[in-house]
Amino acid sequence: MQKDIENLIIEHVEIAVRNGLSKLNKRISELMLLQGKQLCIENEKRLEVNSIHDVEFRVFSQFGEDGIIQYLIKKTNIKVGERIFIEFGVENYLESNTRFLLMNNNWRGLVFDGSPKNIESIKSQDYYWRHDLTAKCAWITRDNINELLTENGFGGDIGILSIDIDGNDYWVWEKISCVNPVIVITEWNSVFGAEKCISIPYDAEFNRSTAHHSNLFYGASISALSFLAKKKGYALVGSNSAGNNLFFVRNDRLNGLKEMSIEEAYIESKIRESRDKEGKLSYLSGKSRIEEIRGMVVTDVISLEELVL
Repeated sequence: MQKDIENLIIEHVEIAVRNGLSKLNKRISELMLLQGKQLCIENEKRLEVNSIHDVEFRVFSQFGEDGIIQYLIKKTNIKVGERIFIEFGVENYLESNTRFLLMNNNWRGLVFDGSPKNIESIKSQDYYWRHDLTAKCAWITRDNINELLTENGFGGDIGILSIDIDGNDYWVWEKISCVNPVIVITEWNSVFGAEKCISIPYDAEFNRSTAHHSNLFYGASISALSFLAKKKGYALVGSNSAGNNLFFVRNDRLNGLKEMSIEEAYIESKIRESRDKEGKLSYLSGKSRIEEIRGMVVTDVISLEELVL
């Protein structure tokens, strides 16, 4: 009997702790939203914006993408029927490019991640029933992406497409044809430099963490993604200041936004996420990062020839 009582007390304490943390997290989220709204107002007061770096701020994004997105959706005059986003590679959605857009602007959205646990976590949050969000578990390839979008009811004109799958980003965007986004956000690999139009070779099973122990071999260069954007009718308007996300706007919706050259937009990322052979952070920076993956094979996206770094 004593043991049963002790177990019951422990169970109720655990429930109370969980409920307390849930309320605390909810309150923190509300405060973050309020701060984001205030930063939106401050950005709207700016008389001059020389670069999208000027409008960066972070609420739920990993870096300054929230502020850039808010600025771009106003500049491009997103219509009511276009207030739709698609984002893949969101993990548990705690950090993402579109969560502030969902909760602040009440856009409709579709998000994907390859982990069932992450999708379950997203569906358990208050914002999932408060807003029109669809979360699906899928391993995205260039062969299934259009079917995944259409079978979930997404097609035609949308406001934002955000691609961050740590690998086949170029090849997947190349194949997307069922949606016509005004703004496209793509992760890019600054380590590949500015000159070469290169991507990792397409591999439907590509996994960044196993492709090379350093975790530095993934994605595509800024030149490769800009080449694809031009073919699809988009202009490069810049990178975030962290140097890991590019922003493209459809040519017919630039509305005075400056198209940037690759040289103007390129930023050497300061992010030090490299790993050693034991999987521990090794904090490589600068040119030492490209040296770490020297000898790896990449694809020239123009000629489709394989090259050795």
